[in-house]
Amino acid sequence: MERDRLFELRRRTFDTPEFRGIEFIEVEAKTIINHVPGDYLPFNWTINPFRGCSHACSFCLAGSTPILMGDGRTKPIADVRIGDEIYGTVRLGNYRRYVKTTVQAHWRTVRPAYRVVLEDGTELISSGDHRFLTNRGWKYVAQAERPAQRPHLTLTNHMLGTGRFVSPPQHNEDYRQGYLSGMIRGDGTIGHYMYPSRGRVGRINSFRLALVDIEGIQRTKEYLARQNVETNEFVASLASGNHRAAYAIRTAARRNVHAIEEAIRWPTYLNDDWCKGFLAGIFDAEGSYSRGILRISNTNFSLIDTIVACLQNLAIPYVVEDPQRPNAIKYVRIVGGVQQVLRFFHTVDPAITRKRSIEGQAIKNKARLRVASIRSLGIGIPMYDMTTGTGDFIANGVVSHNCFARSTHTYMDMNAGKDFETKIVVKVNAPEVLRSQLASKRWKGEHIAMGTATDPYQRAEGRYKLMPGIITALTEKRNPFSILTKGTLLLRDLDLLVDAAKVTDVSTAFSIPTLDDDAWHTSEPGTPHPRSRMDAVAKLNDAGIPCGVMLAPIMPGITDDPRKMREVVRAAIDAGATHISPILLHLRPIVRENFMEWLATTYPNLVTRYEAMYGTSPYASASDRKQNSQTVNRLVREAGGIRPRPGVAARFHRGLEQEGRERHPSVKAKAVRQLRLL
Repeated sequence: MERDRLFELRRRTFDTPEFRGIEFIEVEAKTIINHVPGDYLPFNWTINPFRGCSHACSFCLAGSTPILMGDGRTKPIADVRIGDEIYGTVRLGNYRRYVKTTVQAHWRTVRPAYRVVLEDGTELISSGDHRFLTNRGWKYVAQAERPAQRPHLTLTNHMLGTGRFVSPPQHNEDYRQGYLSGMIRGDGTIGHYMYPSRGRVGRINSFRLALVDIEGIQRTKEYLARQNVETNEFVASLASGNHRAAYAIRTAARRNVHAIEEAIRWPTYLNDDWCKGFLAGIFDAEGSYSRGILRISNTNFSLIDTIVACLQNLAIPYVVEDPQRPNAIKYVRIVGGVQQVLRFFHTVDPAITRKRSIEGQAIKNKARLRVASIRSLGIGIPMYDMTTGTGDFIANGVVSHNCFARSTHTYMDMNAGKDFETKIVVKVNAPEVLRSQLASKRWKGEHIAMGTATDPYQRAEGRYKLMPGIITALTEKRNPFSILTKGTLLLRDLDLLVDAAKVTDVSTAFSIPTLDDDAWHTSEPGTPHPRSRMDAVAKLNDAGIPCGVMLAPIMPGITDDPRKMREVVRAAIDAGATHISPILLHLRPIVRENFMEWLATTYPNLVTRYEAMYGTSPYASASDRKQNSQTVNRLVREAGGIRPRPGVAARFHRGLEQEGRERHPSVKAKAVRQLRLL
């Protein structure tokens, strides 16, 4: 959608239960008809008189909380910025796995603080509304203040992840000495050569280090410069075929070479800082991390012994493997899965980011992440949150939920934090602006669809009454339009719709996925009763206003029982529905996590089925979608087919529908996957 240009007039609050705590920002919009880019929807233009969401979740973490960045290092959440690459997770197959994603929005707010302590000592400071991934699904930190129930952390829950991140090393003198020793002993070459020259003996001193990863070269060059050793950097070999380019540094000055030898001399005592630097250097030189295995190889026994001694000093678990090869090579392998791999990386801080990637690794280990305590701190503190491409991020070693939709509020020059939660933008001049746009010579009278992004008959419409003016303006210009809604408030404007239908094409549709009371109460508790919606369908068709039924979303195992769908189909036919359009549930990244949490709480026996259906794609398989359409179409045929009211024009009779095809006669045909009603 196009970004709106909005001009604030006033701010209002209403002391009624449904609006308490919400601020309505009344604005004037410069435009109200928004262009829909692309060709994936069967309409080009839409109108949205409201922006914002009164049901926004409040997710926040203390500013010092370390976040796992895309380069394998950590950064406090307060310092993360939009566009940064970080790690999130996706479920692939049987496991949730680490993947890289980007930060789409980032904001600061003030929230009452809670301290959550895990069995391994991990501490998390967050708001009570923040959610973490546990062995029982997504859980809020604290129970809701209102009587409404929501899944929240208890002392029986185990969080998912690796546990607390260790602090990175200080790159002090001991660390730098250790790094140079590990890097140069592992992959560098130092030589002293003599040659005869005119009756005397000439001497050549040389140092050379070559790697395919320039980060290791640059760190070594920097650390040598701190020792007053200047080296020349050059390209050792160009990229060719499957071979990457190699970068190198060198020096032939005797003073420099001797200084390098002094810098890498074995210390008399292996302190922790030197060990961290040494392990970082030897890993950059000789180490690898692939397919979940981190190991360092060498044929030099003294190097292997020093690696082992340093790992023991830092209490990092390992094994030494001897493949019994002629060159006597040995491997030192870190054990303990991704938990210990991250601990190694964060403890020693290798320079080469390529080797630090954990992308694709499964979140499974023996980390002791049972919730040990949850305590309110009794104060409000500055906290931060963000929106990411995966819908989550890794906060101090555990999988943390984020807010999905907040970034859209930034389109209106508002922040994505508290503004999104408590401020609903109302375009109070929508009817007037619409009249102006419709009168423009540039407007070609194309069909306008309403209800495809935000419901025009949401609760706020009952107070602001914007839709009567919008319908009237469209009627005056004989501009075709359609409305998709779940709000029976639409009947308030029935007379206006009848007047509009006399001069232009008008069509409507209600989203009614089920008539089952239990399914409705659990999946759509904030909407009008589905039978009230079906009554509205009948009243619209009786008045000659074409109204169809979107059987959407059909939720496998919940509303896809043919007996339940037959009930909806028959009621829709009796209501004179002009079409019955089935749409099988699909779970895009922006809604998947919320839905799966709700599913785990409400229908835990279906979690495995949904993970299998939607594990690798937001859409069910083509065969499932086809079967879904065939089932609904069969039910329509068995019930005798649709029977539109006599007063509804024949051009609106669409018969049997294929899934996802919600098309108005005045709109050009396009392949469409979904009409969304938020």
